[in-house]
Amino acid sequence: FLTLFFIIFTTVTGVGIVVPLLPIYANDLGATGLYVAMIFASFSLSRIFFLPLFGRLSDQKGRKPFILAGLATYALVSLAFVYSTTVEGLILVRFVQGAGSAMVMPVVQAYVGEITPAGSEGYSMGLFNLSMFLSLSLGPMMGGVVHDFWSMDAAFVCMGLLSSLALVLCLVFLPPLSLEKIRLKNRGSVSWAQVIQDWELGALVSFRYAYTACIGIIWCFLPLFADRAFGLSGSRIGLLVMLGVFVSGVLQLPMGYAADRLNKKYLVILGGIFSSLGIIMPFFAASFYDLLFAVTLFGVGGGISMPAITALAVVKGDEKKAMGSVMSIMTVAHSLGMLTGSLIAGLAMDFFSLKFAFPCGMVFMSAGTFAFLFLYNRHHGEQ
Repeated sequence: FLTLFFIIFTTVTGVGIVVPLLPIYANDLGATGLYVAMIFASFSLSRIFFLPLFGRLSDQKGRKPFILAGLATYALVSLAFVYSTTVEGLILVRFVQGAGSAMVMPVVQAYVGEITPAGSEGYSMGLFNLSMFLSLSLGPMMGGVVHDFWSMDAAFVCMGLLSSLALVLCLVFLPPLSLEKIRLKNRGSVSWAQVIQDWELGALVSFRYAYTACIGIIWCFLPLFADRAFGLSGSRIGLLVMLGVFVSGVLQLPMGYAADRLNKKYLVILGGIFSSLGIIMPFFAASFYDLLFAVTLFGVGGGISMPAITALAVVKGDEKKAMGSVMSIMTVAHSLGMLTGSLIAGLAMDFFSLKFAFPCGMVFMSAGTFAFLFLYNRHHGEQ
């Protein structure tokens, strides 16, 4: 578990160092706004395409080979960033990086789900989620420091070094594939139809999709809104973007512990309500502190709901004997949410005004919460 924790922590930190700098790098290469969007979209599209494939294959072939291949891809991608001299090259590199991510994230989550004792799903996944949220907070801050004190290429090299460290951890400390195959021998093949035609899984996907759509809106449009509407400094804007993720991360462990002892359905609904309120509040904000409260409230919502959602996903993966497939579907929902949330909000900004991106987020979050409640109750009503 510690190995998987640090693999994700180092990998996501490395990616976080680079991602905030990519728009600047692309602009230096002459990218227009559309091309900048394509650089980010290519990563999500690649994940959406490859996630179901690698998640299912890891159920059949074992986890470690895919984790190793994904981490090796990350390390090579860092070098490709350094030598990319065109916008088209950056788009291709990000597509390959998305494929590497599809081999790492859901497969590691499936691995954690498999080694989690029954009844401790919330605590274990909350502790594991802590690695992602903390690294998402740390990465962008480190990227800014590396860029300011050294160079853009140094940030790419840092990503490569951290990915290589994760690769060594995986190679040395994870059990060999032969031990995984002992667990896999008696596992039957589960069809996608069996996995997908499940009301409860649909409930989890709906909520995960809505929540990450709101994250996409906050990451893409809150910095712009804070700059245009309030003229905030770069450090204050960075604090706004980081705070929601940090608050969610701090709450992962206690709320994961609570999810093992309380009704997970109600925790998800409560988190959805807080997130809906948090995403609409920037529309009415009159100061920096209003925005600060909004992102904090949104982070609290995620901190309450995400451990319960991931715990339910682990239970579902174990029930279906298809942990990799279930986790890959959840990660597809994440990628689709980030992609469509920012796209819809961008259209709202173009046709109305920038602040209308946030009511769009409330619609996403409210609809996702209601869909979760309806589908979850439908599933348990049939049993």
